[in-house]
Amino acid sequence: MRIDEEIQSTNFEDNYHKAVININYTYGWLNNVWRCHFEKHKLTSQQFNVLRILRGQYPKPATVNLIKERMLDKMSDASRIVDRLVQKGLVSRCTNNKDRRAVDIRISDAGLETLAKMDSEFKTKEFLKNNLTEEEAGKLSELLDKLRG
Repeated sequence: MRIDEEIQSTNFEDNYHKAVININYTYGWLNNVWRCHFEKHKLTSQQFNVLRILRGQYPKPATVNLIKERMLDKMSDASRIVDRLVQKGLVSRCTNNKDRRAVDIRISDAGLETLAKMDSEFKTKEFLKNNLTEEEAGKLSELLDKLRG
């Protein structure tokens, strides 16, 4: 559905304004779609993001700073998110052998299993291909990259 129909307004200053509204609306729409997927596994989108980062590092550990650098939501409190994932048994913390001040964070077997289960239940491709061709998805990604400069 078109953005002006979704929000029942045609009062846009120009197409730039309309694009920003559309991007923000679509962000919220995607979050609502994914929220059900995350809640089923008692995770937030930020926790899921941290687990994916740690899986990408696996079997090497990560630091909180590395996690912060790679997170999609730069305003997230990575330390607190890691604490919650430790409580859930999805990640572990241990002191770095080379630098006792540093803390290594690793995804646990339970964390890997949770992500594997989530991957099998929900494929982004399956969700997007109902409305976009692969070529259109690529073009959209290129335009968003261009927008960010």
